[in-house]
Amino acid sequence: MAKTKSVFICSNCGSNYPKMMGKCFSCGVYNSIQEEIVTKAKAPMLNLSDIEGIVTPVSKVDGVILQRIKVPGTELNRVLGGGIVRGSVVLLGGEPGIGKSTLLLQTALRMNKKVLYVSGEESLTQIKMRADRIGITNENCLLLNETCIETIKAKFKEVNPSFVIIDSIQTIYSKFLDSTPGTVSQVRESCALLVQYAKQHGLPIILVGHITKEGQLAGPKLLEHMVDTVLQFEGENQNNYRILRTLKNRFGNSLELGIYEMTAEGMREVDNPSEILINQRSDNLSGIGVVASLEGNRSLMIETQALVSTAVYGNPQRNTNGYDIKRLNMLLAVLEKRCGYKLSQQDVFVNIAGGLKINDPASDLGIAASIVSSLENFALSHKMVFAGEIGLSGEIRGVNRIDQRIKEAEKLGFKQIILSDQLDINQKAYSIKIQKVSDVRQFFSLIIN
Repeated sequence: MAKTKSVFICSNCGSNYPKMMGKCFSCGVYNSIQEEIVTKAKAPMLNLSDIEGIVTPVSKVDGVILQRIKVPGTELNRVLGGGIVRGSVVLLGGEPGIGKSTLLLQTALRMNKKVLYVSGEESLTQIKMRADRIGITNENCLLLNETCIETIKAKFKEVNPSFVIIDSIQTIYSKFLDSTPGTVSQVRESCALLVQYAKQHGLPIILVGHITKEGQLAGPKLLEHMVDTVLQFEGENQNNYRILRTLKNRFGNSLELGIYEMTAEGMREVDNPSEILINQRSDNLSGIGVVASLEGNRSLMIETQALVSTAVYGNPQRNTNGYDIKRLNMLLAVLEKRCGYKLSQQDVFVNIAGGLKINDPASDLGIAASIVSSLENFALSHKMVFAGEIGLSGEIRGVNRIDQRIKEAEKLGFKQIILSDQLDINQKAYSIKIQKVSDVRQFFSLIIN
């Protein structure tokens, strides 16, 4: 006879504990332990003689060509690596109201294949209202309002769709588990059944996932390991622009991003994101520079803003938005040590325009130029762009794929680019003026003069 007992599971990492704990000792998160009622059946005895395995050299394994389904639009295809792979499972996370359901419904309505849209959060009437607002009708887009995973799998066999969207995985439950929907065991079991069905039948599935107040995907961390691709939908409620970022991709680049604009008719793709990331301005504004950054395979011209002011209180402030605070502290130390700029008693604020978060080392040169521009109160030319990494000794280091950065800057009408003299670049191949510097002293002598 099956036994019923309570287990205590961390909702963040999925670790089990014999009793209620205030803190998970595996991931260090407080108040994440939840009690769940489970039914434990007697496990069958494992017979090692029944296990069969074949050891195969990697050279003998037959290679396969990935079969991808092209989804409407270039941005979603970009972050998926060229389309969604048959039999793969994609997890899309984002804050409430950011536009996840709108993006996926818009994708489903524009596909020329049979798509099953399973909603556990909204009624069919609400989905129809959103579809009318988008202004697209498609007989191949089928709607299902269901939360039981066993019923959903039965509908898969009945409808035989080519593509499935489930909104959201936290609302799906299995009737064979006693715990409530959204708990660790229900999310894990539902996701495992969907992944198993996708692999067996070659059915691509997109799951919508909730996020916590810290911005992490809700549910056990195991959920991100079970799926093939993890996408994050980011943006500010006060800003119409949304960024679709790849966090994990087993079938493509994990550093890609796509940019959308939220409109009354749905999500509009931004063809040239560099134009929206750079404001049209005059030459008399200090603390503003442009960096040639790379996000995945895409080159972006990003505006960096810095404000330096005298610290009113004892401890100077160091605040960043979209930039690593530790990287900023390193740059400030280099500027003070190697160039003599007195920044230890100054408040320094750095902002990356457009709500982007950049980790490209090539942005060092642009950030440093913006800081000194604000400190000395002189304006940088809006036709000048920077691309270079700053070392601790003050040297300017070269960055990768510089040709792509130069061509993008040239296409957007920039007249001058400053980069490291370590790079071997032919000036005759470009119409933009290329300035090379070796260290920060030479760099600031160039831009100030």
